[in-house]
Amino acid sequence: MTSILKRRFAAFATRENGDVNIEAILALPILWFIFCGVWVWHDASRSSALEQRVNYSVGDMISRETRPLNPEYVDHTYELVLAMLESRPEDTDLRISVVKQTKNIENEAPSYEVLWSESRGIRPELDGYINDMSEKLPLMARNDQIVLVETWTDYEPVFEAGLSTFEISSYSFTRPRFAPQVLFEENPESGYAGYDYGDSTMQGTADTLCNTNSGDFRDVGGWSNCADNTDGSQNIEPSGV
Repeated sequence: MTSILKRRFAAFATRENGDVNIEAILALPILWFIFCGVWVWHDASRSSALEQRVNYSVGDMISRETRPLNPEYVDHTYELVLAMLESRPEDTDLRISVVKQTKNIENEAPSYEVLWSESRGIRPELDGYINDMSEKLPLMARNDQIVLVETWTDYEPVFEAGLSTFEISSYSFTRPRFAPQVLFEENPESGYAGYDYGDSTMQGTADTLCNTNSGDFRDVGGWSNCADNTDGSQNIEPSGV
């Protein structure tokens, strides 16, 4: 009896005929699951890369501004982000902040102060000092400033193939390119509010590294933190952090 069963199993294992319909019924669900899983993971990776590129684009755009920004500028930037991400306001948040390095000469630890912050979505605006975010910020010289752009988007996969709804977040920092600061016209607490650097791409760096004797510095020396540092002797360069 045992030998008969062995022969039959051996004969079945070596058979090459079959039914295409049955094989398709068995194989197609597996192939479909594999396809959905690969597509979902690829789309999630694509969405994350797209958000990072959009974030960089916003930071680069703002870093080139030489005139004070206003709420309408931020509103239109938010609309641009939504358009590029093909997202909805309830799924995407944007926060734009200008951060200044304000460490003292006696204190070597970096200190980051928010000069102004604007948010669109549910995220709160930054305020005061954000030293708890120092790991996200670069080495900066005393009085140097950067534009910090943060974005968040809720990603919902089309298929639940190993991924559930999650949040994609990204951030970037960019130093102002054509002016020492990127200002916001409705920041009453800032002594820099309303100052217009114009359209020139060769403006002085009056309140960044504190090492300029340019016309801009002389014109606005009354509010510059560099008034007692015209020779740059009090600078703390990034290498000293």
